[in-house]
Order: sequence, then structure tokens, then C-alpha cells
Amino acid sequence: MWKFLLPFAAFVALVVLFAFGLSPNRDIHELPSPLIGKPAPEFALADVMDDTRIVSNSTLKGQVYVMNVWASWCLPCRQEHAQLLAISRQNIVPIIGLDYMDQREKAKQLLEQLGNPYTAVPFDKDGRAAIDWGVYGAPETYLVNAKGQIVFKFISPITAEIWQKEFLPRIAAARSGA
Repeated sequence: MWKFLLPFAAFVALVVLFAFGLSPNRDIHELPSPLIGKPAPEFALADVMDDTRIVSNSTLKGQVYVMNVWASWCLPCRQEHAQLLAISRQNIVPIIGLDYMDQREKAKQLLEQLGNPYTAVPFDKDGRAAIDWGVYGAPETYLVNAKGQIVFKFISPITAEIWQKEFLPRIAAARSGA
């Protein structure tokens, strides 16, 4: 009897797993982060554009800011680059561009060619800072409130619609202390 019941139970478990995993109501960009509501991990890294300059998020305490994880090798990061330039021109919040597991010269060249939307570009060559932030891959974007807490994480390239619907209301709430 067990030799029939065990495969049947495994089959039922797989059906349930696929039913929840493939749900059309599930947002593929929403990956829960254990860091939401917790302090943003500290980092102090050399800037891509000027390796004598140290970039640290401790200097951003008291400010709402966006942390965008990107790399020159990342094609989706290039897709969102024009949108990040448009966002940076709005001067709503500082955008920090964490350069993830990249080559400094390639990253610098890309920013010189396409424009630099970032207030600062910390260079995370080995990915250790990104690991502390819970990064799965690039691009990922975090919103940090004035208390230094991560309040939102978005996976995938940012579009104008995502900026309007997901980020701007959260930025306003973060500024009001909500």
C-alpha cells in the first residue's frame, strides 16, 4: 500500500506547489525580503568614478534615498538606464548605484558613454555589500527611509510606470514618516 500512497502524495504536493507558483495573480517582481523594516546594511566602498573617494551610506542618514544595484555586464540594467537618467533629473531623491561584481573600467566607461544617473557609485567588486543587502541579482532597487530602514525592494528594471505606481507613493510616505 505504501508503494502506491507515497508517489500519490508526492504528486499531490507537486500539483499544489505548481498551482501556487504559477498563479496568474502572483507578482513576479515581488520577492519577500527579510530586510524590509530593518536598518539598511552599512557599507563603505570606493567610488567607481573616483577610487580615492569613499562612498558610505552612513552619510545618507536622515535622507530618503534609492539604492540601485547594477553592473555593466547586466543587459536589463542597460534597459533601465534611460529611465534612471530621467528619474535623476527630477531630483526627488538621491540615487546610489551599487556597481555589483563588475570591472571598474567597464562600469566607468558605460557611465561616461550613457550618462550617470547616480549621486554616488560604490564599487562592490566581490559582491559582499550586495550580499548584505540580500541581492539576488541585478538590477534590484531598494528604497531607504530617513531612519535608514529599507522600506521597499523591487526586482527587475524600473520603468516609468513602476516609478510612478510603486516608488513615488512610498517616497512620499517615507518623507512623511509613515
